[in-house]
Amino acid sequence: MIQKKICLIGAFAVGKTSLVQRFVKSMFAEKYHTNIGVKIDKKIVTVGESEVTLVLWDLVGQDEFKAVEIGYLRGSAGYLLVADGTRRATLECAVDLHTRAQDAIGRVPFRLLVNKADLAPTWEVTDEDLIKIAERGWAVGRTSAKTGDHVESAFVSLTQEILQAK
Repeated sequence: MIQKKICLIGAFAVGKTSLVQRFVKSMFAEKYHTNIGVKIDKKIVTVGESEVTLVLWDLVGQDEFKAVEIGYLRGSAGYLLVADGTRRATLECAVDLHTRAQDAIGRVPFRLLVNKADLAPTWEVTDEDLIKIAERGWAVGRTSAKTGDHVESAFVSLTQEILQAK
């Protein structure tokens, strides 16, 4: 069986843990849980004819993201940058983290997920912001850990790209 490490990185409280819980356990908790370092989960997905064990590393939010945590990225086959659509500053944080991730592990497949699509009417992140990001060649998705919208497809599409990159 193929095994791939995928990290989730982003600012504090963007929904990284909620996305992992929705993907792995099909659940969402309203109560916020602070991550104090890294939390690791696994899920087996089928991509084409391959079964892939995803080892998901949910890293502490940017507010506490120090140089030592960048080491958690090593060995990653890809990563998900997560931003909160209701807080524009988290998009800027994701752009900064992308640069830091590339410096640490080189060019690997990644996706930008703008989470909290269920709160779209209150978003500070605009369509124009996302168009500019997509023009850089980034894959951009809108997700909702609460409703599950586009969560599974985000992880599966990243996995497909990782398998094609080899």
